[in-house]
Amino acid sequence: MTANDYPAYHLMQHLEQCFDDLMAALNELATHYEAQRPPTWKLSPADNSSPDWFRAGLFDVWHQTGQDGRETRNYLGIVMANDELINAARNVNIAKDAFRAGLQKVKHTAPKALSGVKAQLTTRHPDINRVLRKEGLARLHLKQCWRQLPIADAEVAKVRFAWYQSGRSIKRITVREAEQKLLRLDTDAPHIKVQLSRLSGLPSEEPLAQVQTQAPLMRANLFFSHSLADGHTRRALNVSMPLFVPNERIGMPDIKAPPTHPRPQRTRATRRDEKLEADVFLPSLRVYRYR
Repeated sequence: MTANDYPAYHLMQHLEQCFDDLMAALNELATHYEAQRPPTWKLSPADNSSPDWFRAGLFDVWHQTGQDGRETRNYLGIVMANDELINAARNVNIAKDAFRAGLQKVKHTAPKALSGVKAQLTTRHPDINRVLRKEGLARLHLKQCWRQLPIADAEVAKVRFAWYQSGRSIKRITVREAEQKLLRLDTDAPHIKVQLSRLSGLPSEEPLAQVQTQAPLMRANLFFSHSLADGHTRRALNVSMPLFVPNERIGMPDIKAPPTHPRPQRTRATRRDEKLEADVFLPSLRVYRYR
């Protein structure tokens, strides 16, 4: 090992420790849950109905064949949790944040080591032998590793679940940046030539928007039994894991369950204050002009 390898080596050691800490925190939470068997409601499609649903959901950190990398598998439910369970869930979220920070440090400091690190981490998963033998999975799904466990701020009277399908990420880019992206594609292709010609007619200072449609998200609208310290009585959370609700004096909240899958088409009307043109300007890059 050369002197230049030491920073990457220590970063990888730190990341492995963060991953081990995360696995330990997940196991502690699952163990507390299994010992207490608290009141639990869950949305139970076929793949979520096994007796070990809670533990399986916590430790599901794998890519599956053909899975869209933007998507994560949902384990939707509500757990009425005492202080011990809430604290264990918070410890999991702290460990998730530490793992994500460690991974980002490797990515920025030693990017060439990243793929090797991800492969090495899979061997440290406590269920690796069973998982690989049964399902043949070997790639970590990082979003599923570090996604937070939703924890309600206080007792909840009602929960309304709904799919949110209109999410988009919009990145502003320049005409020059769009041109460079197109030039990295097959410039002999007629559709690329058309887009380059279309782009050449724009002033160089005009801003453009590159749009990425996000995968559907489940949103939980929480209605609290009493006003919070900030005066609010409701809050919306994006959820893909069980929602932990403090269980001091009341039972399971009133729940409006969502459909198990989002609608196949977007149903939300276009906003009147939409800033982008309706038609895509550069289809190969998902780039739009501003109105």
